[in-house]
Amino acid sequence: MSIKGILISLVAPMSDHIANGGEKILGNASSIKRRPDGRVYISGQMQRHVLFSALDRLNSDDPNKGDSYVSNGDGITTQVETDLRADLGGFLQTSKESYSGRRIAPISATPAVALGESEVGRDLLIRLKVLQNGESKNQALATREFSQDDSMLMNFFIDVAAVGVRKRYSYKEQLHLGTEYVKHYDNAEKLRRLKLSLEASASLTDYANQARNATSGEPQKVLIVFDPKMSRKAARYFKAGETEQKRILAELEARGATYFLGDDTDENTLSIFEAYEKARTFLESAELFDPAPNAPIISTADFEKAVTA
Repeated sequence: MSIKGILISLVAPMSDHIANGGEKILGNASSIKRRPDGRVYISGQMQRHVLFSALDRLNSDDPNKGDSYVSNGDGITTQVETDLRADLGGFLQTSKESYSGRRIAPISATPAVALGESEVGRDLLIRLKVLQNGESKNQALATREFSQDDSMLMNFFIDVAAVGVRKRYSYKEQLHLGTEYVKHYDNAEKLRRLKLSLEASASLTDYANQARNATSGEPQKVLIVFDPKMSRKAARYFKAGETEQKRILAELEARGATYFLGDDTDENTLSIFEAYEKARTFLESAELFDPAPNAPIISTADFEKAVTA
């Protein structure tokens, strides 16, 4: 059975953090983002930023990376064959001519949300400035909110069919008559990028406002699902009750999905390390869904040239 989607649902403990700060609500008081129910959250945009930062490090260390790289978020290219952010994170680029480039991201992320109500405190920050004559002027005072202890639930989903693949549409008099698939690299590179994306979800560290604080989104609990169906239902697992959890897993098994459940707090289950190791091993030999097995491999330049012709 071929894999159409990969879901990674995880819980990460965070302490004394402001992993995704909000606007300053009162002068220089920096606020933490909270839902109306009092739970702090980290936006989906920040989650994608952290994931691609981890992906960048992992790709840089990979001896098989070739010319591939991860572009900065403010300068995404359309070069799917070399730019991993363009490929996995999508883009929207318009031009003054007739071409408008858009790619829907194969990787999507939910906001990270605390599983319980958060306890938020406020920290007073002072910049000391002592002059030689003994006078101190222009002292900088600020307060910053922080959340005490949270178990943050976060989810990432990979649309396997869309990785490395683009669609080319044919029109006649503004009517859509057909769709052609093209690929930008071979299956070996597709597998490499999927493995990097899986590994990146276990290496989340680059959160905002945390330059001096060792805030980590590395999982304490994880559910990794290789699914022959495009489904994200298992993203509910860690906030579900015992009955719903059992039924979610039973549904996955019934349709032939393969999953790995890891928990570093339970000695009767796989550890996080073991769950990721087994997931990587399974991915190596898994059949990946291909929407167009015979699609040609072409460069982005040739693709865009054909679109604008």
